Amino acid sequence: MIASLRGAVLSKAPDKVVLEVSGVGYEVSVTPATAAALPGPGTPALLHIAESVAMYGGGVTLYGFLTPSDKEMFLTLRDCVPGTGAKKALEYLDKASKSLPDFRRAVLEKDAKVLTGVFGFTRKTAERLVDALKDEIEAVKVPGAERLARAGGAAVPAGAMSQALSALSALGYHPSEARAALSAVAEEHPGEALDAERIIRLALKRL
Repeated sequence: MIASLRGAVLSKAPDKVVLEVSGVGYEVSVTPATAAALPGPGTPALLHIAESVAMYGGGVTLYGFLTPSDKEMFLTLRDCVPGTGAKKALEYLDKASKSLPDFRRAVLEKDAKVLTGVFGFTRKTAERLVDALKDEIEAVKVPGAERLARAGGAAVPAGAMSQALSALSALGYHPSEARAALSAVAEEHPGEALDAERIIRLALKRL
């Protein structure tokens, strides 16, 4: 089993990277956030690897992560959320990777509003994640500080964030771009009770 790969980046796309190790090029599936963080072609890189074998005699797909925590969260999503294969788990991780400490806390506190309004999950998916992970995710070690304030001092109410995301999507902005802008707004205005209109204006300055 491959646990990690260290080598030179040959090429990368938003969903995969080819890493050359000892003359062999390994194609590795990654999240867009991981691809963006990796260096350009010819530069050394290290990826933590999880293998996934396709059903019915398919081949092995490699999934790569920048940190052990990302890998552990991926495995937890894949193995503990019913009906979630490796590809779907990678999609979930990409949304959660905006702030893994806050994603973990939202699941532990069963806060579906944060999962939908901040991380962009649908209501149904948020509820499924909470039900599946509430007893599992506490064991997942996630380094780093939480970036979103707790209830009582929330930087942005989840409902307002959700409204702002819907409005930006209606204006034609890609959901991933809109969520990134909204996350930046939340980080820059801790402790402020912003309404949806103000959030949208601030986010538009970043788009």
